[in-house]
Amino acid sequence: MIIKNQAIVADDWVLLRLNEQECAESVAIPEGKVIVPLQVWLAQHETLRQRAEVGVWLASDERPEKLKEDIHKFSVIAVDFPKFSDGRGYSIAYNLRARLGYEGELRAIGDVLRDQLFYMQRVGFDAFAPRPDRSIEDTLKGLTDFSEVYQTSINEKLPLFRRVQRKGNSAASVA
Repeated sequence: MIIKNQAIVADDWVLLRLNEQECAESVAIPEGKVIVPLQVWLAQHETLRQRAEVGVWLASDERPEKLKEDIHKFSVIAVDFPKFSDGRGYSIAYNLRARLGYEGELRAIGDVLRDQLFYMQRVGFDAFAPRPDRSIEDTLKGLTDFSEVYQTSINEKLPLFRRVQRKGNSAASVA
């Protein structure tokens, strides 16, 4: 199960992670919907781009610009958060949305916790695979921890002062 578009849904994608014995050039890719590491996509590019349903995931130290030529091929791109304190995935997500124009599903994977979801959503994530040792129902509540935001971001294009209509000072308008 994952959180997608603010609801808990079944996950029909397989996330491929390489073990120490596997290499990107020769790892076997399972049939069906699969999200491969960026290094596998780059190493097996010609074969994988022929597949209808393939996604890619980026480690926190990888650059999304490497996907620039194929960005619109993917219906899902995932960004790995190796630990709670590693925030590089936020920048990757923002760059995918704002600079590269990615419009498909953007999924946060790895050490994804409730405390992060609201902020992840602000930079463009719309799907989340929370840590398996946490309640997905509780994690979902992280998307609504705050009722309002001040700044602009991917999910809110106007700052608060542009969204709120204020009444003028009646004493000032009389003078």
